[in-house]
Amino acid sequence: MLKTYDDDLKEVKNSIRNIADKVLTANKTLFNATKDCSEELFSEAKLHLKNISSSLIDVDNEIIKILALHSPEAKDLREVVAYLKITNEILRASSNTRSLIRVFIQYCKYIDKTIINEYVLPLQASTVKALENTISMINIDDIDELKDIFHEIIVEEDKTDELYGMLEKKILSELEDSSDFERTHKVLKAFRRNEKIADRAISIANLILYIYEGGTLQRV
Repeated sequence: MLKTYDDDLKEVKNSIRNIADKVLTANKTLFNATKDCSEELFSEAKLHLKNISSSLIDVDNEIIKILALHSPEAKDLREVVAYLKITNEILRASSNTRSLIRVFIQYCKYIDKTIINEYVLPLQASTVKALENTISMINIDDIDELKDIFHEIIVEEDKTDELYGMLEKKILSELEDSSDFERTHKVLKAFRRNEKIADRAISIANLILYIYEGGTLQRV
């Protein structure tokens, strides 16, 4: 017996949720690793991202099959297209997380502990919260609840913007040795990844709202 459209779509949603959870787990592990610059935990965080790209390709192929076999229309088509875009946003969040981990493995020990506690950990905590709230939206179909969660994500994303700005100002103000410029540039670029991961969370949340409300897709 052939699977129904609903069965196929449910399978896609579950796959997306499972893959997004891996990105979230990687960021939670990264948060714990940063506290003590634990190379072991940084490596563990990286492992959570293993094979995500190929897994997302598999999901995209399933979505294309749904389009080919079921020819969804109206809201159904909107939902399928949104999931196709969501997989790309998850891939970008994964890529940013991987880049962040790579730089932290190399440079975390050079970052002042006070800066880590006052700026970096709160920045990462807001990124994790934004991802967590976004993933929770995947299995919710009440539009009012979705909007409430969306506003919470906006708050966390705003925090990442503010915290990164404060962090950048703090680090640059303490940069005395010009020989440290390259390392400082790489570290700041890595911290910026936190902000970009939160941006991806907002983008995914926008797409989930689009499924239920329609309208015009917005790029974040």
